[in-house]
Formats: sequence, C-alpha cells, structure tokens
Amino acid sequence: MARAKRRTTTAVRFDPTYGDAALATARQDLVVGRWQGARDLLRDTGRDWDRRTHRVRLLADAAAGIRTVETWQSAEPDNPDALVLRAETEVMRIFSAVAETNRTQGAPPASEDSLDRSHLDRAARICLQASERNPADPLPWVSLMTLARLYGQGHPHVWHWWRELQARDPYSREGHHQVLRHLSARWHGSHGEMYNFARDSAAFAPHGSPLAALTQAARAEHYRQRVDTEGTAAVGLTYHWNHEVAVQALHSTMRQWIAHRSGMEYAQDVADLNMLAHGLVYAGLSDEAAEVFRHLGDRPTRVPWSYTGNPESLFDHWRAQLAR
Repeated sequence: MARAKRRTTTAVRFDPTYGDAALATARQDLVVGRWQGARDLLRDTGRDWDRRTHRVRLLADAAAGIRTVETWQSAEPDNPDALVLRAETEVMRIFSAVAETNRTQGAPPASEDSLDRSHLDRAARICLQASERNPADPLPWVSLMTLARLYGQGHPHVWHWWRELQARDPYSREGHHQVLRHLSARWHGSHGEMYNFARDSAAFAPHGSPLAALTQAARAEHYRQRVDTEGTAAVGLTYHWNHEVAVQALHSTMRQWIAHRSGMEYAQDVADLNMLAHGLVYAGLSDEAAEVFRHLGDRPTRVPWSYTGNPESLFDHWRAQLAR
C-alpha cells in the first residue's frame, strides 16, 4: 500500500483533508463549478489506493450538493476518474438525505422501507459501471460497501462486493471501516460481530498498518450506540474504556502499529491516531497516550472526542496534560 510523505504544515482544526493542501484546493474548485482541479488531482494520485480513496471520498463530499461532477462527465465522458467520483458522489447524496431525515424525524433510516429502493439501486448501478470502466480500481467497491448499509437487511451481494474490494486492495483502511459499521449493532450486526471482525482484521494486518486501530474504532462505536440507546447511566458504561479486554487491545495496537510507524503517513492516520489517543487517555494509559500525541501533534478530529464531551476542549486538555 503506497503512502505519502508526512506533512509538516500545521493543519486547520478539524480539517477533513488532514493537511492535504492539494485536496483542499480541488474541493474548493468543485464548489465553484471547476472540475479540472479534481481531474488533475486524481490523475496525479495514480494507484496510491490509500490516498486515492481518501481524496475521492472528500471530493464527493464537496460535490454532493452541486452538479460539477456531472459537468465533468459531460466534458470528458471517457475519463474513468469522472465516473468513479460520480459513483461516490451519488452515495454521498443518499447519505446526505439520510442525515436530513435524521435532523427532521429523529432517526436515520437504516431500512430501505424508509428510502426509495430505486435510488439505492441506481447508485449501485453507477458504482458497478465505474468498476467496469476501471477494473483495477477498488474505489467503486468501497462505495458499494458504504451503500450496502442503507439496504433493509444489507444488500444480498454485500459480501461479494467485499471480496471484490479485497482482491484489489486487501488492506483498504476505508473498506475495513465500512465493514465495521455494517456489522455494528447500529446497522446490520451486533457488538460481538463487530468486535470479532475488528480483532481478526487487526491481527492479520501487517505491522505498521493502521488497521491495528480497528479495535479502538469498534469500542468507540459500541460506546456511541450504548449512549444513544441506554443513556450515559447505562450499566457498566463506567468501565467501558478501561476494563481488561479494552486495555489489552490498546497495548496490541501500540505494538502492531505505533511501534512500527516510519516517517511516512497513511491518508487517514490523523483519524486513527485520534481514535487511539482517545482510548488510551480514557483507559488511564498516560505514557502510551503521550507517545501517540507526539505522533499526532495539534491535529484533532471531532470523532471520537465528541462522544465523551466537547471535542476541541477534550483534545486540548489531554494534549496539554500529557506534554508536561
């Protein structure tokens, strides 16, 4: 899996690009109707699937409320990158509609009964067309794994789609996180299924891979779901972060990932380092948390800090405490 050189510039707080200046510029271009920057960015990213995945998803997020991607497709109908971005954009549009339903009705629809099945199927067809146009590209399969959550019982082909993704990018960070969400109790699985997937994936990942942090992502998702359904007074929630199994998983992540990190960074390391730092401070592992903050610097993310309070205040508090 290709990686890019670690950036040394200070990132804007809660910067979704994680300091990727070229991506930030291309996102701004899309918003004002210019697609050429996105085209050039994806062309230059090449087969760095890790960074390409991150960039396509952030470009699609910026493009979801506008028609710039369709304009690009019309101008360059034979450009496979345009279709890949269109596919992810269609998925983002559906999730945006889900978020709007959540705001107005109180809960996101996790069932096709709450959505127009034809909209889901149409997005799936565009993803499959994108894969046919560029068979080596894992991105359309990441898009499909994301979309599959919105089908009532999960899409019947979801695990075929997962195998197709693995065949192209076996250690896809985003792909694994999409499966984790799919298997969560909030969607189509259970806490046990989610944890089993996280532990197995982390165990078989190469040393130095951020997939080792999947166990912390699972624990944060478990906490969020319990608070949402049972409230902050849920039985046993006090020990959620610091019981023996949680602490063992944190030590394992430190050994498998942090101990083997080099001078290179994966595209979403900022998100995963925040996930790990959060778990460590709530488990009371101060020395290990200080080490992770040295890798992380002043680059907070809202998730998972927002699950336990004000994300910026919590991040600043712990960073300051551990720097002493």
